[in-house]
Amino acid sequence: MAAEKPNLVHVEIFGQTYTLSAGAEVGYVEQLAAHVDAQMHEVGKAAGAVDSLRVAVLAALNIADEAFRLRAGSDGALGEAHRRAQALARDLDAVLRD
Repeated sequence: MAAEKPNLVHVEIFGQTYTLSAGAEVGYVEQLAAHVDAQMHEVGKAAGAVDSLRVAVLAALNIADEAFRLRAGSDGALGEAHRRAQALARDLDAVLRD
């Protein structure tokens, strides 16, 4: 049986074209590439004329910061929801015992 070929997608990031294996999510990979490209252009403008490796590292730090902040926010919300669910379960248990 022949192996399925992965969906290849061509994206451009900071003036360079890359061919990536996208699995079934071609549109998602294109969105990711567009986000990275936008971050790199934003960093490139802010930092002035610097080499692409430095721009890539600074953009990666910005993207990592964004991810960490989102994760911290969702962890906090999940913890609050868990605390509320426990409190409601205790209240319900107390009412049902009476």
